[in-house]
Amino acid sequence: MPRSDLVVKLIKAGVSGDGAELRSVAESIAADERAKKHGGVAERIARVLDSSPTNSANGKSNHQGVRVRDGSGGIQRKEPRIPLSNLYLSRPIRSACEELIEEQGRADVLRSNGLEPRHRVLMVGPPGNGKTSLAEALAYELALPLFTVRYDAVVTSYLGETAQRLRRLFDFVRTEPCVLFFDEFDAIGKERGDLHETGEIKRVVTTLLLQLDDLPSYCVFVGATNHPELLDRATWRRFELRINVAKPTELQMTTYFADQLRKLTGTPGYTAKRLLEDVSVNSYSEAENFFLDVRRRVALSMGEISLRSVISERVRAWNERIKIPGESENHDRTTHSSAS
Repeated sequence: MPRSDLVVKLIKAGVSGDGAELRSVAESIAADERAKKHGGVAERIARVLDSSPTNSANGKSNHQGVRVRDGSGGIQRKEPRIPLSNLYLSRPIRSACEELIEEQGRADVLRSNGLEPRHRVLMVGPPGNGKTSLAEALAYELALPLFTVRYDAVVTSYLGETAQRLRRLFDFVRTEPCVLFFDEFDAIGKERGDLHETGEIKRVVTTLLLQLDDLPSYCVFVGATNHPELLDRATWRRFELRINVAKPTELQMTTYFADQLRKLTGTPGYTAKRLLEDVSVNSYSEAENFFLDVRRRVALSMGEISLRSVISERVRAWNERIKIPGESENHDRTTHSSAS
């Protein structure tokens, strides 16, 4: 949100005596100052907020009262640990992410030219190919906390309550620079023209769009979906960067298998290409599960069983597993760009 709008909101909250709104806006201004590397100003604002008088009606500080009603309960906070270099990314995806990271890191240069860095990203693609990992990697490279939305704490059956919780969630997010991750974004950003949806979801989507418009650029919003066709058309337009996280190509998956085999101690008895053909995985997530399974059996064997035997036995077990209905034995690998 532009600084002038924040100042106007601050004045309105002060005139109306709305202490909760005043604190929320003040925290947003402090977060904006931190994003601009003005730590001294941000700390002064924080000290003023922390020294606010107690509420005579309940004997608790205003700060405590606001925190009880903020949107932090709908968020799972995580310190990211996955660097971008650890992911198997296609060149277009890596370039797009690096551009976003550069824009956020040099936001002061853009602002001096009347511009804001891009901060709304949509990731589209089938499950298990790295959308969540990519969101965490962005947070890691930006040195920001990763906030993942907990739908169970936001979505409710009570009329109007979901929209209110969504507003409180965004009010809380604005208080500090972060990466806000909405997985399964289609659950809340649905097409409002869907005849099967109620008026409640339409109000929620409208609220979501307004909050996205007001989200400051120091908060990077990442939405991920397996069903882009369900998204509201107006929602699509809010995203400045759209990334297609498709299934890995055969070359990308072979590279992944080769890297994993090199990490194992012993003679595998398989080339990466042959092993890939034998296990026929559909996603990076499945490939990771296979190699984790191999490592578990290697560890439990205590060196009494050769790596070659472990892998051969795991291949047999993998091919005898219960498969997802409709899953092809020889899946068709897409040639689109992908990320892990």
